[in-house]
Amino acid sequence: MSNKKIQTLKGFRDIFPKEAKKREWLRSKIIQVFERWGYKPFETPTLEPLDLFEGQIGEDEKLFYKFTDHGGRNVALRYDQTVPICRVMGQYKGQLYFPFKRYQIQPAFRAEKPQKGRYREFLQCDADIFGVKSPYADAEVIALSLDIYKEIGFKNPKVLINDRTLFKDIPYEAIVAIDKLEKIGEKGVIRDMEKKDIDKSKAQEYLDYVANIEPNDTIQIILDYLESYGFDKSWYEFDPTIARSFSYSDGPIWEVKIKEYKVGSVLGGERFDNLTNSISGVDVPGTGFGLGFDRTLEAADQLELIPIGDNNNNILMSAFDDKTLKKSLKIVNKLRAEGLTVDIYPNPSRDFKKQFKYADKNGYKYVIILGEDELKNNKISLKNMRKGEQKLLDIDDLLKILS
Repeated sequence: MSNKKIQTLKGFRDIFPKEAKKREWLRSKIIQVFERWGYKPFETPTLEPLDLFEGQIGEDEKLFYKFTDHGGRNVALRYDQTVPICRVMGQYKGQLYFPFKRYQIQPAFRAEKPQKGRYREFLQCDADIFGVKSPYADAEVIALSLDIYKEIGFKNPKVLINDRTLFKDIPYEAIVAIDKLEKIGEKGVIRDMEKKDIDKSKAQEYLDYVANIEPNDTIQIILDYLESYGFDKSWYEFDPTIARSFSYSDGPIWEVKIKEYKVGSVLGGERFDNLTNSISGVDVPGTGFGLGFDRTLEAADQLELIPIGDNNNNILMSAFDDKTLKKSLKIVNKLRAEGLTVDIYPNPSRDFKKQFKYADKNGYKYVIILGEDELKNNKISLKNMRKGEQKLLDIDDLLKILS
């Protein structure tokens, strides 16, 4: 027998059915909002040329999953979805009609330290508007950000908004440090700048400058848009300390936080007008966000927003023996044709104890029983696993109860 240790790689995980159902629920909620706002689905390859990402991300390029493929090409797993979609804009600009609104839900890969709500393979949910330089486009995707969290059921999400143009006199290295202000505090930010050869007095000057920034016209347009849309004023505010560490950010930037969820922000967005040009030499302005699926799921789970409750479609069809199986399959087919979700025990057996245990472990509410007695009387037994009740019914009454 092999003594090899069997396990997943660090930062990667298996997702079991109960958790997968929660993810399916959240994904469906997010897509509903995207579609309702008129955004269209898009997908890009998992693997891209390494030089697509190099020089675009900034300090975090050390997190790339990169390697040389069998053809000798330097490639990288999808680090984010913004850079690939900007590649698409440059590659297919002549075939696209602008404004171009898209959403994308696919895995991304980053070789970072795993922690709560942060994995090396994770699902990213992006939405962007391309071809519009107006701050009203930024306002729209920020409003979309909030509407997603409203749809999920959060009572007090908050979007914190800033503008990277207000940082035009601050070097990128200092911006990256300032972006950690909430996590490491002022002293930590100053130490971080000093490690990057920024003089301590200059570091303090940058922090003092940020603390005294006032909203510009762009920020005011966004705030007015959110108010006009009808969001509660407690759901949004200008925050001059929001910096965003991506080097391609060049306009409005924002993050969504959930008050009760202390791990960190659940969504981040920015304008990136120069990114498509940097990649392809083609000018296409863009703005949008990336929603942290895992953090949003954890926050929704923590606040008990994910519906679990009774579901009348949780049905198991027992399988008594070979003789009754044919009749059982006809009943299952009829129920499924009515839109009901029905599982059938895959091994005909007189051992009902095992079948009831299977139903209990999988959380089924009902078990349909078709044995010899039921066949003789042309009836069906229905057991409610939650109440412990069992009834003898005909097929029409069965359908009424289950529907």
